[in-house]
Amino acid sequence: MKNVFLTALLITMLISAGIAQPWQLQSGIFNPSGVPSLPFSQPRFADLDADGDLDLLIGNIDDKPFFMENDGDNENPHFVEGADIMAPVSALDAEMGVFYDLDGDGDLDLITGGYTGLHLFENTGSPQVPAFGEVAGFFAGLQVGANPIPDFGDVDGDGDGDLVVGLSESGLVLLYQNTGSALQAEFSQENMDELGDVGLYAYPHFADLDADDDLDLLVGRDGFGFIYYKNNGTPTVPVWEADNTVFAGLGMETYWNSPAIADLNGDGLSDLVFGTASGPLQYFINSGTPTAPAWQENLALFGGVMDVGGASNPVYFDFDYDGDFDLISGSQMGDIVYYENIGTASGPAWKEESEYFSSIDHSIYSAIAIGDLDADSLPDAIVGDLNGTLYHHRNTGVGFEEIGQIPGIALGGWSAPRLADMDQDDDLDIVAGSENGQLHFIENTGTIYNPQWQLVNGYFGGIDVGSNCVPALVDLDDDGDLDILCGNLWSELTYFENQEEGWVEVSGLFDGPEPHQNTTPAFADLDNDGDPDLTLGEYSGVLSYYRNNKIVIGIDDPALATNSLHATLAPNPFSGYCIINFETTKPVAAELRVMNASGIMVHTSGAAELPAGKQSFGWNASDFPAGIYFIKLLANGEEVILKAMKQ
Repeated sequence: MKNVFLTALLITMLISAGIAQPWQLQSGIFNPSGVPSLPFSQPRFADLDADGDLDLLIGNIDDKPFFMENDGDNENPHFVEGADIMAPVSALDAEMGVFYDLDGDGDLDLITGGYTGLHLFENTGSPQVPAFGEVAGFFAGLQVGANPIPDFGDVDGDGDGDLVVGLSESGLVLLYQNTGSALQAEFSQENMDELGDVGLYAYPHFADLDADDDLDLLVGRDGFGFIYYKNNGTPTVPVWEADNTVFAGLGMETYWNSPAIADLNGDGLSDLVFGTASGPLQYFINSGTPTAPAWQENLALFGGVMDVGGASNPVYFDFDYDGDFDLISGSQMGDIVYYENIGTASGPAWKEESEYFSSIDHSIYSAIAIGDLDADSLPDAIVGDLNGTLYHHRNTGVGFEEIGQIPGIALGGWSAPRLADMDQDDDLDIVAGSENGQLHFIENTGTIYNPQWQLVNGYFGGIDVGSNCVPALVDLDDDGDLDILCGNLWSELTYFENQEEGWVEVSGLFDGPEPHQNTTPAFADLDNDGDPDLTLGEYSGVLSYYRNNKIVIGIDDPALATNSLHATLAPNPFSGYCIINFETTKPVAAELRVMNASGIMVHTSGAAELPAGKQSFGWNASDFPAGIYFIKLLANGEEVILKAMKQ
């Protein structure tokens, strides 16, 4: 049992009216490394601030490359979001970028490949503080098509940088000799050689991987693995020959692999980092020798990022009934991805254990809702997908079996269900979004043992958020009923409050979060402070966590602000009955409220005028099912939150 000190009124800021809901992004919940997972990621390294360690640029298909500064050192790197050095660069001009000193002035210039071809951005700043301006038409005449992938290296030993380009549609790898100089590079189509063809979308990168002082060539591609061309010539006369042994077995579980070679641990050996179609960076330390590399996976530097591979669509449920929230998500390929919370109710840590959901396989762009639909204490699933239908899957205790498609329900596409007791009749109903942007209420007209489903038209009064509506249910105003936050295709969040007159759109409460394409919201109290935190899924497949920093209004009687409560909960976990003991330093009107995991109030003591001193509330939960409950104590009408409890 832990003692919890709580102020009766948490007055951190006085505001004129209402309760504000500020949302604070905390990336470490789903990405401990801080390095983002960007779709079709392309990492490249260079020392952009001349401090002796390597910084990171991540190309991607969503936007211009993302720059991360190394605030560690050359033996223990650590990457954080850097200055906006890419500001002058258009996303159309730069799917990815590399750095090379093409004008011999001692600083690194930026060369990008994008939809509009190759572009040179000269560094007009300094080696310590780069600033880039485009040199128009520098690569004019080169026939490289859209989204070429460049890299540079002196392959003929004449002291200037030659250009290798991977082509997107053909998969050809082209070498352009620099016919200029180290001070004034020049490239032409006439001075081009084909080095090989890897299929589609070639991602070439120069590196001396056998310590023989000439440049070898590693090429990623849209298929699995890599193509490695070893230079069996000399530093002045390269001879490229394929070698399938050095990188055998690497990148065989990912595709669209885009490699970068760099010494990231300061041991003098070339390590391997590569991006993938799904986004997370893969890192392999060279544990071999300078002449014979061997690869050992390292999950610490870039590991831990949660990415379902595309179209994350999260929901929370204590699936293993251990007192904390687990996370279940749909995905672009239709699989259901399950992350068990192996941390605590206030400090989550995640481990993927998706095998339990492997039998669920419908169309692409899956969405899932979890709840016990037959009162057997096993959480079942309702699954939607691109087809717009809904499927019932029963939890057998060892996996899921499909009961079948819910008859009479065809939402037209992109069905995204959620389970909640909307009509407060003690069984779970379905709220589902759809491709046309609308919300649908599917009432459970059966029982807690045998659900029967009936579509109720007009329940949400014509709510329409445009396209690909995905709802999240939450009692955000703490009035005992569920409100709804909707995401959509266009990176928008729309909040509707459940009021007596119907569903009322309320603006301003979610201005802080930054949603992305196909926004899919979910709520759960992941820090165990009693208020709902926000998670956003998106098209790229990653997840973003926003902590709810609830701000409470001031009160008319300033003397009450000095009141404090010492509170304990016993026991936790509990079976059938629990007691909330507290001590107040001033007279107080106190009330106990109990919310279930869906945010519905299942018990209230009613307000009681209590004197200063030791007090207690008891709750007889013998008629309530096992699960997580949120115990809330109200003082003078204002909320004092204790914690979650498990029965």
